Amino acid sequence: MFRTLSLVLVFGTLASACQSDAYGECGGKVLFGRPNAMTGLDSSQCRPSCHCGGRVFAPPEYTAADADALLTWTLTSPPAELTANPYDTLTPPAPNPDEVCGMLPAAPGSRQYSLATYASESAARDAGAMVTHFGACGLCSTLQDLGVYMRENDLTDPVRQCGLMNFSGPPSAHIQCLQDLGFTLPCAQIWYYNSIHTKDVCATPCFSTLTDTYHLPDGTLNECLQCDEDMSGAVFKAVAGRTRRNTGLPNAMCRPCSEVRPLVHAYD
Repeated sequence: MFRTLSLVLVFGTLASACQSDAYGECGGKVLFGRPNAMTGLDSSQCRPSCHCGGRVFAPPEYTAADADALLTWTLTSPPAELTANPYDTLTPPAPNPDEVCGMLPAAPGSRQYSLATYASESAARDAGAMVTHFGACGLCSTLQDLGVYMRENDLTDPVRQCGLMNFSGPPSAHIQCLQDLGFTLPCAQIWYYNSIHTKDVCATPCFSTLTDTYHLPDGTLNECLQCDEDMSGAVFKAVAGRTRRNTGLPNAMCRPCSEVRPLVHAYD
């Protein structure tokens, strides 16, 4: 428990340093991620570390065992399922950069936990909670969903495949496909709504770039992924809560260090 908190304290000012120096030492040209064959970038352009303001954030390479260990925890009050498409009704609030989602064990030695949004890292620590991601808690804030993000370096392709395989099928089949990746039902639901919204508003660029790498040679996202970010990203982030960027996890889609929140996960 205290290992996680102490690491947050060490790296807690890194994000502000990155934001103030987005095109200097903090890597305007070197992105944060873990490239694979679909990334379109190599390790000179994208790597799993950020160097900002004289500080370095290099998270550990989490193993399948690390992800499996998260499944031994039980959330006492899981989030409610979505009953409507949030893209139809939600105007995302402006994110509060100080808020964090905290994981609070029910008792010493317990494998049960609760989640709560705290006004700041210090407020979470004062309550005895461990920061599990920056920003308010949402439908993907559970440790089970964190385990999916840890286990899968590339979620872009399997999530897209769920959409393609269930293009004209019932929503339940599409959502089940996402659950089969390991997501909880509420988290799978917001991924589903994100996918169908992007299909509706980004159809032309997305169908024309199905086999393209995620990034262009200059490091920018391909047209489909940029459209998804611009048109679907705000609602997804507001509802899901957890993203890989605000959780400190590098993945096959590389991001500027100015968008990454440094965090190391160790809940035992």
